[in-house]
Amino acid sequence: MSFSTLFARGVAVIGGTALHVRRLTGGTPEPAWGNAPAIPDAKPQGNLPTLKMPSAKGWSGGRVPIAAPGLKVNAFASDLDHPRWIEVLPNGDVLVAEATILDRSPRSVFDYAMISTMRRAAAMGVSPNRITLLRDSNGDGVAETREIFLKDQSQPFGMALVGDTFYVGNTDGVVAFPYTAGADRITAPGRKLVTFKPGGHWTRSLLLNADRTKLYAGVGSFTNIADDGMEVEEGRAAIYELDLASGRSRIFASGLRNAVGLAWEPTTGVLWTVVNERDGLGDETPPDYLTSVRDGGFYGWPYCYWDRVVDDRVPQDAAMVAKAITPDYALGGHTASLGLCWMPAGTLPGFPDGMAIGQHGSWNRSKLSGYKLVFIPFANGRPAGPPRDILSGFLSEDEKESYGRPVGVTLGHDRRSLLMADDVGNVIWRVTAQ
Repeated sequence: MSFSTLFARGVAVIGGTALHVRRLTGGTPEPAWGNAPAIPDAKPQGNLPTLKMPSAKGWSGGRVPIAAPGLKVNAFASDLDHPRWIEVLPNGDVLVAEATILDRSPRSVFDYAMISTMRRAAAMGVSPNRITLLRDSNGDGVAETREIFLKDQSQPFGMALVGDTFYVGNTDGVVAFPYTAGADRITAPGRKLVTFKPGGHWTRSLLLNADRTKLYAGVGSFTNIADDGMEVEEGRAAIYELDLASGRSRIFASGLRNAVGLAWEPTTGVLWTVVNERDGLGDETPPDYLTSVRDGGFYGWPYCYWDRVVDDRVPQDAAMVAKAITPDYALGGHTASLGLCWMPAGTLPGFPDGMAIGQHGSWNRSKLSGYKLVFIPFANGRPAGPPRDILSGFLSEDEKESYGRPVGVTLGHDRRSLLMADDVGNVIWRVTAQ
C-alpha cells in the first residue's frame, strides 16, 4: 500500500472527526435547491476543510444505475478510459472525449491531502488525451465499432462540428481540424484559434450558436477563491465567444468560477450554463447553480456568491459586488454539476421540456451530494419546479464507494434517448423509455 493511500485514509479519519464536530455544532442543513434556496451562513473551515470522497469501484456483477420509473438504462459503450464529454455527429457517430485531471506535486499539506483523496477516487492521474469514435451500425443501442478518432490532444473536452471543420476544446485552447463526413479518424494537424491558460479547472466545453457562426467556451478559474491573486485568474472564470469567420474572441460573461456545461433554451434563444461554486464555507454554502447567461454579465466570483453575499476570505471590490447577477436556480452544495443539455418534451416519457444535468458529485462536504443525472423542468423559458432524478444509484449506501460519476450528457441521435458519460465506471450510459 502506497504512502499516498495511507495518507488519504488518515485524512479520512481526521476528516470524519471534523465532520462529526461540525454536525454537532451546526446540524445538517437542508439541501439548497431551487429558485429561492435557503443558504446557511458561511462557516469558513480554515486549514481543516472537509474532505470526503468515495473510493472508485466501478460497475460489476450486473449492477447498473437506477433509472427513474418508466425508463431503462443500458451501456452504450464500456471499458473506456475516463470518458468525460460526448458529441453526436449528424450521421449518428458518437464521439467521446477521454481525459482527466493531471497528477501533480502538492503545494501544501492540505493540497497533499486533497491530491491523495482524489487519487484514491480515480479522479486524477495520467490523461488519455484522446477522442474515441463509437458507432452503433445496427441501431440496437450498443456501439459495435470503436476507433481512436483523434489522439495526442491536451486534455480534450468540448467538441463541435461545422461543415468540414471539427473543433476541439483542449485545456490550452480551441483547435480546428479538417473533417471528412463519415471519417473514422482525423490525422491532419490542427490549427489553434484561441489560447487559454491551462491548469486549475481544466475543462473547456464548447457550444455552437443556432446559425453555427459562433462558438462559446467555458474556462474555469485556476484556484478556489483567487488564492494566488487576481493576476493569475486574468482571462479565467468566464465564458468566451469565438467568431468563427474572423477568429476573434472575447469574454461573453465573467465571474463564473467554473462554468462547464452550456446549453440553449430554444423558446427564448438564451444561453444557460451550470457553475461549480467555491469550497470551504460549509455543506450547502454556496450551492452550485444553473443560470441564464447575459452578454457582459458578471456573476460574482470571487468577491461574492448567490445574492451578493460577500466572501470575507477575499480582498473585496464593492463595485464588482454591486453589479453581480444572482443565478437563476440552485443545484445543491458541491454537487459538481458538469453536464448540461436541453431535453425537449417527449425525449423521455413523462418528462416535459427542461434541462438534464450530470452531477459529478461532491468531495468536500460531510454528506455526499450529486452523483446523479437530474432533470429541471422549464416553462416559459425558465426553471419551473423541483428537480427529478433520471439516473441514480452511483453510490454505495454507506457512501464509501462510487460505482460511477456522471459527467457529460447529450441527446441521442434518435432524439428519443439520452447519452451520459460516466468517468469512474468508464461507461457511456444510454437512457430510453422502458
